[in-house]
Amino acid sequence: MSHIVIIGAGQAGAALAAKLRTLGFAGHVTMIGEEAAPPYQRPPLSKKYLLGDMALERLYLRPPEFYAENGIELHLSETAVAIDRADRKVIAGGQALPYDQLALTTGAVPRRLPGAVGGELAGVHVVRTLADVDAMAPDFVAGARALIVGGGYIGLEAAAVAASKGMRVTLVEAADRILQRVAAPETSTWFRALHRAHGVDLREGTGLVRLTGGGHVTGAELTDGTRLDLDLAIVGIGVTPATELAESAGLAIENGIAVDTFGRTSDPAIWAAGDCASFPWRGVRTRLESVQNAIDQAEAVAANMLGADAPYDPKPWFWSDQYDVKLQIAGLNAGYERVIVREGDKAGSISHWYYRGESLLAVDAMNDPRAYMTAKRLIEAGRSPGAALVADPATGLKALMTA
Repeated sequence: MSHIVIIGAGQAGAALAAKLRTLGFAGHVTMIGEEAAPPYQRPPLSKKYLLGDMALERLYLRPPEFYAENGIELHLSETAVAIDRADRKVIAGGQALPYDQLALTTGAVPRRLPGAVGGELAGVHVVRTLADVDAMAPDFVAGARALIVGGGYIGLEAAAVAASKGMRVTLVEAADRILQRVAAPETSTWFRALHRAHGVDLREGTGLVRLTGGGHVTGAELTDGTRLDLDLAIVGIGVTPATELAESAGLAIENGIAVDTFGRTSDPAIWAAGDCASFPWRGVRTRLESVQNAIDQAEAVAANMLGADAPYDPKPWFWSDQYDVKLQIAGLNAGYERVIVREGDKAGSISHWYYRGESLLAVDAMNDPRAYMTAKRLIEAGRSPGAALVADPATGLKALMTA
């Protein structure tokens, strides 16, 4: 009987395994995960879970008994250390697991500060896993002094939770502005004002020289000459795709594990999906770091492992929760030339529409779900309302759908 092995027990791995069963695959399914917990949601970790508003069990993607009931063999607390492509075996947990097809859903790993600048001190945290958040939770107390390194979405979300807890928060971003890599200046300006209104000492164009302390972090030196007294530091400077296993097995790597439009790697018996995989899309090799892509790509790969031969064509969307603000993003803004600002129907709601020429590429909607849904439908349909219509508050969202 055919055996499919999945390395990685996160969002993508869980989605792939479940989809195999939904599509009627009757062979063996084995999923290998490094963590002790069954597959769980990551986005609430640094928000509701850290705030104490969500119990551990609510993080689980499926009840623990789901896997046994559906014939999915979970190997938790195990690390896959090698792939023997010639004999089609995975070495994990001290044993060799044979496979007929193999799926890599290894995700991504957070970038850490080097030890030379204090990155290995106790009290220096990253935000990725349940263990990461459990380790920092005791430090999240009112009055604690926190430094957030990095002004991307991870850093801003961490700053929002810390400020909401009554902590004294300093956030440094070495680039000229927060969100510089992923959003327009208009969106950066909006979120800068939001965080400063909540008491965050937000410093752009300011880097970290070093963290200091005798075993536990107690301070920081910044490039603007400031010295801070600290109780903890959170590093949110991005992630890198987890490709080490694939690379050691000789698979093609290009900003992640390189797959074709079907999700197949350079070895026809091995597939990849989620944060670890880069794929061709609209003429560019692309890697998407999002829950939506992890699920959709994994389900597409599951179907293709069973012979569907259907190219993966994502419809990107993302979100971020900060304080009482929900940011919803549709599309990809790469290559935009101008941004149209549209005021929402309710106080505090606004959206930023990205255009290249006359083509609508993406939207950032802050507390404006109607604008988000309208733009998402337009982008997915390949339609672009005139920028002047978008900017005109007298033009209703329904009218944009027919413009």
